[in-house]
This record gives sequence, C-alpha cells and structure tokens, in this order.
Amino acid sequence: MTRIAFIGLGIMGRPMAGHLQAAGHELSVVRHVSPLPQELLAGGAVECATGAEAAARGEVVITMVPDTPDVEEALFAPGGVAEGLRAGATVVDMSSISPIATKEFAARIAERGCDYLDAPVSGGEVGAKAGSLTIMAGGAGETFERVRPLFDLMGANVTLVGGVGAGQTCKVANQIIVALTIEAVGEALLFASKAGVDPARVREALMGGFAGSRILEVHGARMIERTFEPGFRIALHRKDLGLALEGARALGVSLPNAAAAQELMNACAAHGWEDLDHSALVKALETLAGHEIA
Repeated sequence: MTRIAFIGLGIMGRPMAGHLQAAGHELSVVRHVSPLPQELLAGGAVECATGAEAAARGEVVITMVPDTPDVEEALFAPGGVAEGLRAGATVVDMSSISPIATKEFAARIAERGCDYLDAPVSGGEVGAKAGSLTIMAGGAGETFERVRPLFDLMGANVTLVGGVGAGQTCKVANQIIVALTIEAVGEALLFASKAGVDPARVREALMGGFAGSRILEVHGARMIERTFEPGFRIALHRKDLGLALEGARALGVSLPNAAAAQELMNACAAHGWEDLDHSALVKALETLAGHEIA
C-alpha cells in the first residue's frame, strides 16, 4: 500500500485516482477546480484543506491539472505541495505542460530532497476509465521503476522516454499527431459527405484499409453522430499545440501543419466551441465548406 496525494480530480484524474484506490492504495485528496468525487471519499480518501496537507500525508504526490500555471500553483503557491513534502517523497506530474517549465519545477522539488517524474498521458476519458492510458514518463530510471506499479494501474502502455522533460516532449509530439489526424479525418469525411456519399459507409470501408486508425474509429464516429461531449476538450488541445509551436520556435523548427491545426482550433474557440471534444475541430472545416457532415 502506498500513501498517495492526488491533486486534480477532473475528467481524467477522477478515474485515474479511482484505479489507485481500488487497488488498495491510500488517497489524500484536495479540491483544485472540480468538486471532490463522493465515491472516492466514500471509499476512504482523506479530504485535505491544502496541497501541503495532502503532500505531508503522501509518499507519492500526483498532479493532474490543466496547464503549466496550474501545476506551478499546485506545487509552489502558499499552502502548496512543496510546503508539505517530506524528504524522499516523489512528485509525479501527469498533466500536459511545458517541457521547459517541467525541468524548472523538477529542480525546485529536488532542492527539497524529493524526486520528480513528468508522466503525461494519452487516451482521453475512455482510456482513463478503462485504465488503458498511454503514459510517457521523464525522469530517473530508479524513480520510474519505483512508481511503475502505480502507472500500471492507470495505463496499458507505460514508457520511460528519457530524463526529466522527455515525457512532456513526447506528449507534445503525440498531440501534434492526434491533431493532424483528427483534421485529416474531418477533411476526408467532409469531402465524402459533400460529394453525396454516406460518410458512415466511407468510414466503415476505410477502417479496413491503410487509412484505418483509432482516431478514424472513435472520432470519425463522433463527427458523423454529432456527439461532441468532451473526452478531451478543444481548449486543452489548443493549449498543447501552443506548447508545440512555442517549442518549435525555440528549436528553430517549422511545424506548418501543426500551426494550421491550431488555427482551426482558434476558429472553434471564436465560435464558442472550445469546451467541446477535440473531434469537433471538424466544425471549423464545415464552416469553411458551408456543409455539415450528414
């Protein structure tokens, strides 16, 4: 049994923490934005007033919050995690944030005699609920191996990518691929629909060929069925593409298609769609075409 402080119990964090609790680990929780899940409290999770209080109870502290400033606040604001850490504890940030800031946060945590892993995830709400997330970790090998049993409860594909920050870099790469594939699926289904061909039949046919993908399967269905309840919000994916373009500028790398995908997400935000699932990127394409997939 590991004593775990878990901060960030939203769409993703809630089921992730549930898997840890179901396996017999002791949870200390603190409200960040979302209300504390009653099922976790009923299962024995201890409600704490501050991150410092939760961290003082934990051997491992997990943060799962939306953005870089949220992680900084959770860790280092007055009453934050850093104030309560015990020497030898491990901080695991499973949010998707800046790789550059991640290295800074890790250095500040190390000054307190604690270890740090960045371990962002992919798989959305479906993967979080199923315990089948892809987890991309950055940090020391011995720290990763110590935390690995917890990762295995939340994910099915768990990889140590490299040193601190490497997990976040891998997640940014993941988000580039996902965004561009969603955009490609949207264009393809929109093209078929505008041409008068049933997009559901097109999707079914393509699933058996080289164009088949998890995104065509899941998000293609969302586009056709118009089910855009968020598994992963446009606002968050837009933020991740911002990290990609920020990193690209620093590296002197051109990411033209990532930039185009972010502009489509910017258009979605301008229309008030940023809280929809990222598959709703297709709505920006439909607006340009004057045609809705049907």
